[in-house]
Amino acid sequence: MFNMDLPPRPELFDFHGISMTHCFTDNWENIQNFQAKQDDILIATYPKAGTTWVSYMLDLLYFGQTFPERQISTSIYQTVPFLEINVPFMDSGVVLANKLDTSPRLIKTHFPVQFVPKSFWEQNCRVVYVARNAKDNVVSFFHFDRMNKVVFGSWYDHVNGWWKKKQTHSKVHYMFYEDLIEDAGQELDKLCHFLDMSPSVETKTWILDRAQFHNMKNNTMVNHSVVPVMDFEISHFMRKGKVGDWKNHFTVAQNEMFDEDYKMKMTDSTLQFRTEI
Repeated sequence: MFNMDLPPRPELFDFHGISMTHCFTDNWENIQNFQAKQDDILIATYPKAGTTWVSYMLDLLYFGQTFPERQISTSIYQTVPFLEINVPFMDSGVVLANKLDTSPRLIKTHFPVQFVPKSFWEQNCRVVYVARNAKDNVVSFFHFDRMNKVVFGSWYDHVNGWWKKKQTHSKVHYMFYEDLIEDAGQELDKLCHFLDMSPSVETKTWILDRAQFHNMKNNTMVNHSVVPVMDFEISHFMRKGKVGDWKNHFTVAQNEMFDEDYKMKMTDSTLQFRTEI
C-alpha cells in the first residue's frame, strides 16, 4: 500500500499545459535560448526512469578511458548537467552545460518533447530517450495518486510524445529500462551502434561492471549524495533498480484501477511495455 504521509512538495502549477515547479521554469528564457552544438547528446527521460544509469554509461563510453580522473573527482550532476534545473546556491543547468569543455557534451533533461530547446533539433543532435513501465516508474516516484499531476506532466504524454518524435526524427534512440535490466550488454551494443562507436570488448565489459546498479549506488560521484538539494535521510536517490517492484506496493484494487486507466490512455499508442521480466 502506498504511504501518503509524505513531505510537502514544491508548488505545482500549470505551465503551457504541463504541471511544473518553479525550479524548472524560472530560468525559462535562458533554457529555451540554449545553443546546442552538433555533437551534443541529449539524454531525455521521465523522472526516475533510468536517467542516471544511461548518463553514466555514456560518460564512461566517451570519457572513462581518456579522462579516468573525472570518474573519481567530478559528480555526474556536473559532467552530465540537468539542463532545466535552477535552484539557489548551485549553478543552473544551463550554466553547467555551457561550462562543459568536452566533445561531445552530455546533457540531460526531463522535459516533455515540446519543451526541448529548438537548437537541439536545428543542430540535428542525437537524443537518447529512456522509458520505464508506468507501474515501476510511479513506485519510484512515490505517488500513485499523482500519476497525471506530477512535475513534468503525465507519464502517458511524456513517453508517447517522445515515441512519436522518434518516428520522424532519425537521431532519437528510444530505450526501455526493462531491456537494460534484462540485458545491459545488448543495450550497450545498440547504443554504440546508434552513436557510431565500436569500443573493444574489454572496454564494454569494464563499462558494464562500473554501471551495475550496486556499484553506482555506492559511488558518490554517481548516486547524487553530494548534491546539496538531495536529502538521503528521506530516501536514497537510487533505490532498488528492479523490474516488478510495483507488486510490493500496489494493492489488488489499485492494480485493477491502474490497469483500467492505462488501457484507456494507451489505446492509440503502439508503445509496448513490460511490467515484469
